[in-house]
Amino acid sequence: MPSTTLEATPQAVSMTNAKILMIDDEAAIRESIDTLLTLEGFTVSLAPDGPSGLDLIARNHYDLLLLDLALPGESGIDLLPRIKELRPALPVIMITAYGTVGNVVDAIHAGADNFVQKPWDNEKLLADIRSAIGRRKAEEEVIQLKRTLKQRYNFDNIVGKSDLMLRLFDTVAQVAPSRSTILIQGESGTGKELIAKAIHSNSPRRDKPFVPVNTGAVPSELLESTLFGHVKGAFTSAIASKKGLFEVANGGTLFLDEIGTMGMDMQAKILRVLQDRRFMHLGGTHEIQVDVRIVAATNVNLQQAVRDGRFREDLFYRLNVISLELPPLRSRREDIPLLATHFLRFYAEENGTGERTLSPDALRILMDYDWPGNVRELENAMERGVVLSTERNIPAELLPAQLTGSTYSASILDHRPDASLFDLMEEIERRIIADRLERCHWNQTEAAEFFKIPLSTLNQKIKRLNVEIRKRPRE
Repeated sequence: MPSTTLEATPQAVSMTNAKILMIDDEAAIRESIDTLLTLEGFTVSLAPDGPSGLDLIARNHYDLLLLDLALPGESGIDLLPRIKELRPALPVIMITAYGTVGNVVDAIHAGADNFVQKPWDNEKLLADIRSAIGRRKAEEEVIQLKRTLKQRYNFDNIVGKSDLMLRLFDTVAQVAPSRSTILIQGESGTGKELIAKAIHSNSPRRDKPFVPVNTGAVPSELLESTLFGHVKGAFTSAIASKKGLFEVANGGTLFLDEIGTMGMDMQAKILRVLQDRRFMHLGGTHEIQVDVRIVAATNVNLQQAVRDGRFREDLFYRLNVISLELPPLRSRREDIPLLATHFLRFYAEENGTGERTLSPDALRILMDYDWPGNVRELENAMERGVVLSTERNIPAELLPAQLTGSTYSASILDHRPDASLFDLMEEIERRIIADRLERCHWNQTEAAEFFKIPLSTLNQKIKRLNVEIRKRPRE
């Protein structure tokens, strides 16, 4: 699974020196477009027919093509496949006086990005042009950025060009070859596992296993067996001996996610392995030596947990040899359009929907939102948009309700006008809990910490309110 900058909105993308070609057989139309776009700062080239337009495309780079449908000889739709052979990434806006549904469908299938009917509204045409150029520049930037990160850092599926992320990338590249234990701190959904994988991939252990385990998702009574393995008969259901993840990761990297949720007894056992590189199977009598690099991650403040007596101070210092802090998405907003484009391309390909892009209004909403669920929340929003959209451009209406400002109470009042106040309050509480669980990838421990209530209290509310619990998605 993947996981992932242009300016704040497509309109804000710099259009300085953007080059536009128009192919149209009407001299008056060409002159009108030339005047309009030149005044807006674009560099304009004009062609009266398909052959001369193809010649210009073959010899020059253009940021956008305005293509007339009714050309002499080959029509614009017939010409479009040959244009795409020359310049596959060139955005094309088809222009015609005959805007039938059939023409629109044929143009989109042939590769057109948009369809404008004569006579057009100048402001709308300019907005469409800026939007198309902005989207293409974002896609090109994602491709180039991923290529650069791959070449420089050997990072896969990590996208970002903000100063905060570039400094983090430099640090990861510097510490990855070492043997040191690393602690990754950051809010939920910031991409801690992706950074852990990048550390492993850039270390001498890259050819050995990378083994992740979400310690907060494993019941405490099973965590010891999961990590250290057990011998046959160690407990009632132990019908055979089983290796633990420390053995599976031998020679490689063990990623302990959500280590801040680990109980004190298990913390003592982890500390011993870090000190001695030895452990015993649950129920076993022989020590096993392993060579494992530990990368741990947490979304809680471990120093505060130490002060509160919930986390061992000696283990904290063992883990905190090298500390990496992942910034929340709201602190690197310039990465939002890049990440959104990255996820849209991934889920469009995975679902076979064809290219999907964001409308200007949708992108503005993304830029204004605070993203409490960080990159994971953005990824989920983009997947939703791809799946629900029936057109290339995803409108703001298809974004999740929490992004667009819709409130729980308003929707409940609309659909349950006769409900009592008690019923309405229960419904709001149910939706709030379900929403937080979804943002936490259905991790109840994490949700309980967010609500500042005991896990047992949250479990009681889930049962009483009949909150549907889904399986945790793959990371």
